[in-house]
Amino acid sequence: MISLQGKVALVTGGSRGIGAACVRLLSSAGARVAIAYRTRDAEAERLAAEVTARGGEVLLYKGELTTADANARFVQAALDRFGHIDIFVGNAGVWPPDPLPIEAVPAERWRQTMATNVDGMYFGAQAVIPHLPAGGRMIFISSTAGQRGEAGHADYAASKGAMISFVKSLAVELGPRDITVNSVAPGWVDTEAVAIPFADEGRARIEANIPLRRVAAPEDIAGPVLFLASPLARHVTGEILNVNGGSVLCG
Repeated sequence: MISLQGKVALVTGGSRGIGAACVRLLSSAGARVAIAYRTRDAEAERLAAEVTARGGEVLLYKGELTTADANARFVQAALDRFGHIDIFVGNAGVWPPDPLPIEAVPAERWRQTMATNVDGMYFGAQAVIPHLPAGGRMIFISSTAGQRGEAGHADYAASKGAMISFVKSLAVELGPRDITVNSVAPGWVDTEAVAIPFADEGRARIEANIPLRRVAAPEDIAGPVLFLASPLARHVTGEILNVNGGSVLCG
């Protein structure tokens, strides 16, 4: 039912986890996809080969998207390859797994979290927005932590709270140009990033506190991203779409 034929999507942090699931689903709907990733060439190349084998078209771009120049280079690489851009999925992010009280959070960790999660979002938006047409879509992956806070992870929660405010601001700013800006806010997702809290009995304890009694798969996040990227969501903007199994109910 959802077709993105003729569309070009950019996905940051697209080589694994939620990003890779978004790449697969957007490509399956017909979009050509530019994938930005930071490390792990083998994973990125396997994903590209998988998508290409199914008849899709992808561009791989390796880089640390925390500066204006780096984001501009990624956007230009996509334009050089595909000629235009319709969809931007800002997924690249970090979640420091070790919980620390705020007085123990090293300045280095704070700066790295903000550089990746906030600076990357800001510079990515600045680079891509001039090239988005009417009907363009921007989707950012935030978190339940940005809505309710997260003890021991104040740096991460603050970065995702900034993203939520950024999304709402851009939605109002870009609405007159018929560009929608939304966010998908996952709770726990079964990715490599959560190996530490899931260890031993951690996963069982987490699932016991989720009304649906399960942790999301990356594909559970990619589905709402596809919806927000599609014509079905043409009148949805400034929204934070919660995908958390009912664990956080925001009014």
